[in-house]
Amino acid sequence: MQSTTPNHSASGSYVRAILGLFKLRIGVVITFTALAGLAVSSGPSLSALQLIVLTLSVLVSSAAAGAFNQYYEHDLDPKMARTRNRPFVTGQIKHGPFWLFVIGSLTVASVGAAWLALNAWSALYVFLGAFFYAVVYTVWLKRRTWMNIVFGGLAGSWAVLAGATAADPQLSAVPLALALVLFLWTPPHFWALAIACKDDYKAAGVPMLPVVVGDERAAQTIFYSTLALVAASLLPAFFGLGLIYLVAAVTGGALFIQKAWLLTRAPGRKAALSCFHASLIQLTLVLLGAIIDAQI
Repeated sequence: MQSTTPNHSASGSYVRAILGLFKLRIGVVITFTALAGLAVSSGPSLSALQLIVLTLSVLVSSAAAGAFNQYYEHDLDPKMARTRNRPFVTGQIKHGPFWLFVIGSLTVASVGAAWLALNAWSALYVFLGAFFYAVVYTVWLKRRTWMNIVFGGLAGSWAVLAGATAADPQLSAVPLALALVLFLWTPPHFWALAIACKDDYKAAGVPMLPVVVGDERAAQTIFYSTLALVAASLLPAFFGLGLIYLVAAVTGGALFIQKAWLLTRAPGRKAALSCFHASLIQLTLVLLGAIIDAQI
């Protein structure tokens, strides 16, 4: 009897390629920010169906934007070690107009579902999150300026507002403050990764901050950006969130500041990756703190 193991292996490999194409790990983080925005909103609770629609709309729109990023950058990805095994590069998924149709259809479906099940404001912010990552960051800014991630980072802020306005189109101070936190978080988070991957970006001709100004100045910029971020992360505690949130924000912020300071002392790959991971811990604590504090 002929073994079917190779077919199963090929199918599993293709599924993994699809999951990688849509950058679902990033999509989960973006969805988490939307749920945090919902949690701190002053509006009424959503029905189970509305909650599912919000979750899937943000996740699917983010996934579509991530797929477009890989579709558009298939010429850059082979030049970088970090991205040269992406499916459009390896040929595991054929690069062609079919995928633009899929990406466009997913975006329209996610925005339309949010409009029908939630409201026009939430749908607008779902759309803006995908638009800023796919078009503003990927197409307009990434290859032109080191400020690319500053404005591209608004994708996370729009997700917070998508969640908040799903419950109440009238935005209150807490979700706006949380959106500011996401806006300020993205640059130091990504610049730390950019230091670790500077050679990749230099080889691809992408003007990420460390490529433009060097590791030392980039590390200093990360440190001062982190100070601004941590200061902003305290604002929700002044606008309605309580002790649980404050403890989470201070704990995560202290860790991020420490790692950013160490990066200024020894700017290089090891310290940059440590700073990058600290940024993820800080964001997780801020979002979890906001969700828990808002529910008690």
